[in-house]
Amino acid sequence: MKIIKDCQIGKRTKIWNFVNLYGCSIGENCQIGAFVEIQKGVRIGNKVKVQSHAFICEGVVIEDEVFVSHHVVFINDKYPRATNISGSLKTDKDWKLLNTVVKTRAAIGSNATVLGGVTIGENALIGAGSVVTKDVPKNAIVVGNPAKIIGYV
Repeated sequence: MKIIKDCQIGKRTKIWNFVNLYGCSIGENCQIGAFVEIQKGVRIGNKVKVQSHAFICEGVVIEDEVFVSHHVVFINDKYPRATNISGSLKTDKDWKLLNTVVKTRAAIGSNATVLGGVTIGENALIGAGSVVTKDVPKNAIVVGNPAKIIGYV
């Protein structure tokens, strides 16, 4: 487990092996599964469960009691490229961070991808394998690529 010194980890939070944490904040009573990466600036609330192999990038805020299943990926760059038009390697200064918020008690199914700049509403359910490209309303159930509303809980 690699933990950078500027991480904040709440009481009774369990972190499994082979997790990379960089400058993030994780609340109390959370569970972080094996092979998860949580990047700098990420804020995770209390009683959150993140399953193995999830990738949570800079710009993501996860509120309390959220479930993030296996292999969920968050994206924060709308136009990812290795180099600029000039051929120079891109740096942090060459992209605009897209913030994402996952509201209280939302659940994200295995292998879902959440694009940057969206809000997943309170108590919403994201189906396995879905690609979330726009905001998801409170209590909505969404599935597919792109994710579409199929009902409400």
